[in-house]
Amino acid sequence: MNEKFFDLKKDKQDRMINAALKVFGENGYKHCSTDDIVREASISKGLLFHYFGSKLNLYEFLYDYCVRFFTLELKSSLPESETDYFNIMQDAEIAKRNVMRTYPYMQMFIDRSLTETDEDAIEKTSNLREELQGLYDNMLGKVDPSKFRKEADPAQIHVVLQATLKAIMDEQLQTTNFNPDHYYNEGVKYIKMLKNICY
Repeated sequence: MNEKFFDLKKDKQDRMINAALKVFGENGYKHCSTDDIVREASISKGLLFHYFGSKLNLYEFLYDYCVRFFTLELKSSLPESETDYFNIMQDAEIAKRNVMRTYPYMQMFIDRSLTETDEDAIEKTSNLREELQGLYDNMLGKVDPSKFRKEADPAQIHVVLQATLKAIMDEQLQTTNFNPDHYYNEGVKYIKMLKNICY
């Protein structure tokens, strides 16, 4: 990647990043078209390739950018001493909301990357995938499972909650006026409901 990309004005950087996140997030790596990205970003194809060289380099850059951005937001939103699963999940949603205020399609890009099948894209981002997974594992590793009722399996509850939050996200992104605060408020309703059921 051409480091001069960061010499661009921030609004142009963000426009290019958001366009790429959206198109990759909607289509996956293999079916993503750089023509769609430049159309979404309102830039020339030559400019895109000037800074990134190839679609694969752009995908790697985006993954790296997502990992770094999310890491900063999670570390600033999650207290190190927190062990309550639902409080951790709510803090993680605060981080996600803050990210999506600038990059509304970043979570969609990450979610899509988890089902990526293109071998080149997977190989190019393997270290970044491990880094992101390590971040999530560390977050969940602090959870105190003793707070859950005996019949409430924490692992199963996590699967249910993540599926619910993803469904809310997918529904919100289909609207023409996606609002991260509305997404957050809807998600928190389910987090609080599950907490009342499981504790």
